[in-house]
Amino acid sequence: MALADDKRNKPVRNPPPPANRERGGWLAKIAPGVRKLVSRRDTPENLWVKCPDTGEMIYRPDLEAALWVTPAGRHMRIGPALRFDYTFDDGRYKVLPQPKTPDDPLHFTYGKNYRDALAAARKATGEYDAMSAAVGEISGVPCVVLVENFAFVAGSLGVAAGEAFVAAAEEAVRRKAPLVIFTAAGGARMQESALALMQMARATLAIQLLRAEHLPYVVVLTDPTTGGVLASYGMLGDVHLAEPGALIGFSGRRVIEQTIRETLPAGFQTAEFLVERGMVDRVVTRKELPKVLGSILQTLLMGRSRLSAA
Repeated sequence: MALADDKRNKPVRNPPPPANRERGGWLAKIAPGVRKLVSRRDTPENLWVKCPDTGEMIYRPDLEAALWVTPAGRHMRIGPALRFDYTFDDGRYKVLPQPKTPDDPLHFTYGKNYRDALAAARKATGEYDAMSAAVGEISGVPCVVLVENFAFVAGSLGVAAGEAFVAAAEEAVRRKAPLVIFTAAGGARMQESALALMQMARATLAIQLLRAEHLPYVVVLTDPTTGGVLASYGMLGDVHLAEPGALIGFSGRRVIEQTIRETLPAGFQTAEFLVERGMVDRVVTRKELPKVLGSILQTLLMGRSRLSAA
């Protein structure tokens, strides 16, 4: 009896799991390999994009199919490659070589080395600087297109960007073709100081080369276009278009309110606000831009042909 009692009162231990027991739960039992297929590690981190206006999570392929325009109508910022693809006929174009300029001519330091910041921006964007140029056709009209990349040091205007603008204008004159620019910038690049400000004048002179040849110069203002870029070649076009909701202005809203000590109206410095006041000719959606640009360029070139005939 004592022995029986000892066996009865002895705690029962769970048997060890078999050596070949499958782990991973019911999903792994149903379809071996499915767990790996749907693991978080294999899911792209940028598969979903958050709308800045509504906070809605948008499936990236759907956003790409919509030309990076959200269901709420926000025109997301895009780089030169996508802009060229969306603008030129059938996405066919030739990228113009970027003029080489010295990096960090002033040896500028602002908590970090400016040369290192340039290297980081080039690695992140794959571009040499903020301004890229290409040649192709828009609605059958041969033209030169410039695109500012806000992702590259806020699209700021420096020596390299200014040199690219001048080279594109000269290429347009050589080809007897219009020049179109998509602006997106925070202004002149502070790290290049007066050298950056000089590019405003150089770009203005380059536009005069187009004027002398009666070649169209069309500006498409995208979000955001501010500072010295707006104060120079951003407002010197024959026609000024803008994408919906684009921020367009020289100084920020808060700076202006503190200066004039007044509250600015709602929608101040948006593309729609500026159309009402005559600073922008028309607000055009990204999908409509190639067709509208083609129509404008054809019309302006008709005028050039009449001037040449006269």
